[in-house]
Amino acid sequence: QVPLVESGGGLVQPGGSLRLSCAASGSRFSINAMSWYRQAPGKQRELVATISRGGSTTYADFVNGRVTISIDNAKNTAYLQMNSLKPEDTAVYYCNVNVRDLWSGVPAIGWGQGTQVTVSS
Repeated sequence: QVPLVESGGGLVQPGGSLRLSCAASGSRFSINAMSWYRQAPGKQRELVATISRGGSTTYADFVNGRVTISIDNAKNTAYLQMNSLKPEDTAVYYCNVNVRDLWSGVPAIGWGQGTQVTVSS
């Protein structure tokens, strides 16, 4: 229901870095939290990181300090900075948002279209 636009994926070498962006367009929504998920070939989708509007963050154990999630409330945009990338980080990365719909006054969620991250020599 909530429109999201993702960008920033691509091909990087092992040990490289990448920054993903996820934007909720329009002023209709008030962001409660944004999350990043990933899905590798043949595997189920898994949570990478979550950030609340107030800045509280949670990370999956496998991140091991290599990932930072941030949010720009004014732009309704979340970022995922990924460093020291490994081949096993190769996946389609999806943004998920939890919002309050200002038109209806009720919570809603949305998913981005996904952006491909490939880590390979």
